[in-house]
Amino acid sequence: MRKVISRGSVRGGLLSVAVAGSLLVGATGCGGGGNEDGAQDDYKVVAGTQLCGGNAMSAAASKALKVITGSTRFEASAEEYTVKQAAADLVDDYPLSTETNDVCRIYTPRDTPDFDLRITWNLEDGPPTSDSAPEFTELKMGELAVTATDKAYVFFACQSDKLGSSPDVHIVIGVQHWAMHTEPEGDIKALKDAYATVTHSVSLAMAKELGCENNGGLPAKPVLDPA
Repeated sequence: MRKVISRGSVRGGLLSVAVAGSLLVGATGCGGGGNEDGAQDDYKVVAGTQLCGGNAMSAAASKALKVITGSTRFEASAEEYTVKQAAADLVDDYPLSTETNDVCRIYTPRDTPDFDLRITWNLEDGPPTSDSAPEFTELKMGELAVTATDKAYVFFACQSDKLGSSPDVHIVIGVQHWAMHTEPEGDIKALKDAYATVTHSVSLAMAKELGCENNGGLPAKPVLDPA
């Protein structure tokens, strides 16, 4: 079962994600199924490398999650929230998708400070051409990567037999802290690097799952030096 949020502009004035109404969609996110009392029947706590299907988060991305959330343990992802499922949804939707779609959501465990990360995919008509908003640092990954203190996006072009004869399918993977924006606390560069690392890891996993030629031009490890 796929969860969808309203699409924001991921090109003009990078980047503005539409929040209105989306918090009501898939409110349980990546968590397991619930009972009538709202408690999850199969609740588990796992390491970062086990999230979103188990192949989305590299060891480096798992460490980056600690920088972002302050935690090394997270609510287990529900079975349908995987990179494999997201890739299958993308193939099914291409070329008609005009929405931003969930890959997974990451939550800190019960009885700890709340933290909610939303990981998404969507399709664009072409590579990004607009200037990035001032909050973003541009990185050399794929067609473009941008990172801020509460979000990051990676754009890459995919050529794959799974996506037919199109020469390039333009894909955007996003990772965003799903909360009202506040001034960042702590090391700003470390936060930006952490968001970029997590987003790169999910993007690379998606490119591999889709069978993109040359992994969509994504490097094996995140590039964190500004473009």
